[in-house]
Amino acid sequence: MNEAMDDPPAQEQQQDGSNEGRDASRGGGRRRNEPLLLEVGWEVCNQIGGIYQVIRSKAPVMVGRWGSRYALVGPYIPQKAAVEFEEAAPTGVIGQVVQQMRDEGLGAHYGRWLVTGRPHVLLLDHLSIFPRLHQVRHRLWADHGIGLPANDELLNNCVAFGEMVRHLLWLLAQREQGRRRCLAHFHEWMAAVAVPMLRRENWPGSIVFTTHATVLGRYLAMNDEHFYNRLPHYNPDAEASRYQVEPQYRFERAAAHGAHLFTTVSDLTATECRHLLGRETDRCLPNGLNIQRFERLHELQNLHGQYKQQIHAFTMGHFFPSYSFDLDKTLYFFTSGRFEYRNKGMDLTIEALARLNHWLKQAGSGVTVVCFLITRRPVRSINVSALEGSAMLGEFQTIANQIKEQIGQRLFEASAAGRIPDLNTLVDEYWMLRLRRTIHSWKRDVPPTIVTHDLYDDRHDAILNQLRTCRLWNQASDPVKIIYHPDFITATNPLLGMDYDEFVRGCHLGVFPSYYEPWGYTPLEAIALGVPAVTSDLSGFGAYLKQSLPDHDQHGLWVLERRHKSYWEAAERLTRYMFDMTQMTRRERIALRNKVEAFSLSFDWAQLAEAYHQVHDTALGRN
Repeated sequence: MNEAMDDPPAQEQQQDGSNEGRDASRGGGRRRNEPLLLEVGWEVCNQIGGIYQVIRSKAPVMVGRWGSRYALVGPYIPQKAAVEFEEAAPTGVIGQVVQQMRDEGLGAHYGRWLVTGRPHVLLLDHLSIFPRLHQVRHRLWADHGIGLPANDELLNNCVAFGEMVRHLLWLLAQREQGRRRCLAHFHEWMAAVAVPMLRRENWPGSIVFTTHATVLGRYLAMNDEHFYNRLPHYNPDAEASRYQVEPQYRFERAAAHGAHLFTTVSDLTATECRHLLGRETDRCLPNGLNIQRFERLHELQNLHGQYKQQIHAFTMGHFFPSYSFDLDKTLYFFTSGRFEYRNKGMDLTIEALARLNHWLKQAGSGVTVVCFLITRRPVRSINVSALEGSAMLGEFQTIANQIKEQIGQRLFEASAAGRIPDLNTLVDEYWMLRLRRTIHSWKRDVPPTIVTHDLYDDRHDAILNQLRTCRLWNQASDPVKIIYHPDFITATNPLLGMDYDEFVRGCHLGVFPSYYEPWGYTPLEAIALGVPAVTSDLSGFGAYLKQSLPDHDQHGLWVLERRHKSYWEAAERLTRYMFDMTQMTRRERIALRNKVEAFSLSFDWAQLAEAYHQVHDTALGRN
């Protein structure tokens, strides 16, 4: 293992593609005076939401620029670390710091994150500092006026993690004093508890803080339909008290004011920061993806066809016991994300689907749209009828395979003997009887369910209630069919049996008309997989498209206007986007998928990481 957080020999750095390695080669050895960068995030090796995707996908370009002078810092969550983390014996200055923390009874784990780029990672067992938590809580109140409730698990975990990070950075700075500078880049308030403490103690390094969404912004947007118009007029302290998020808000505000550079992901969120946190952001850092991870240009259409067939199989199992429709004229739409019914635009999507149902009936084109609504809700189990459909489809496959083998073998034998056989004699009566019984058991006299799982509280579920109000009940006469899937899609799911990326590749359109979305990774992931998508101008991603890539709509990425449009105007426009997709020929859809995937290269970190590099250089110059 190379010396942790130190420049490895030039030869090894060149193998890693690191610029530092080439510089070291020209300079005749290691450049030990170069600064260190630690990127701190609660979602390092701990997938929760979009920040995980930001940090993970950006890792290769960060390693490429910083080499082994770059490391990520996150919480040690044993069950997640077991999957994504490869522990190793640390050496060098990080090894000394890790050993010192262990000698003090604090848990520190060093190794590699098992993602592209394989960056160095330091995972801190925040539970190991819980015996000292009361001292940290007292210090936060005495020094920063941040009071904490006694039994909030997330807050306690974040405070403990923040104290571990603070201690780590001081140990590192003391060992590097007079040798090289340290830069710490914190993501979101959950990782940034250490920032106000470090600044009060005059930590000698440079600090960058990136907020990906404001705490108050998320709550206010969820509960106020005029959020953007009223943004300049809120009293942040009063609203934080009203929504009972005062500690989170105060941590976020303290980090914003304590950082040498304060950044966010979009101009939309920058406006929130100005009004709710009281500081202008220094720079916007748009989010990208490691597009090469998804890129399969020569296989794009084949993969779409392959995964569409798997979705067809689910569709047959779910709908065909009640009625059938032409799969060759069936399109698959989807929306997905964390359950924020209004913020994610799920309400607008359902309204547009109800209108699309009417438009398609009027058009009489014979096109069927199956739309998947994918989020996570409390469920008891998978719906029995959904499982039965899948199981019965498997039985049909077994019978068909047996009959195919019998017919093939007996037809071959008869033909070889010079006889034209009676086709009725080619299959055993057993298999014909089994086929008749299966068909009889297969048929249902009720429409297919609109939800695949049994929800704990289906009477008060916002999605189900809107589907009922809009009369989207999966009737045979409805060209728009609904699959409300209240769990995220994985390969272990018994209904679809696909990974999320595979599912997306098999679809025709992603629909993400968010009302509040600081960035919005789901449409970006869709286009990286060659699937056209709709976003909105109230998402950071959509606002970035309008500002930086005005021809986006020519490449299968549409930005729905919501900021200055009413709900009903937006619903009408979204319906038009969906309807236009149903009117395309197959050849036109193929051409559009090719355009979409080519366009996605504009969002590769190779293009967008320069903003991070500039921020880091500026932060080092400010301290």
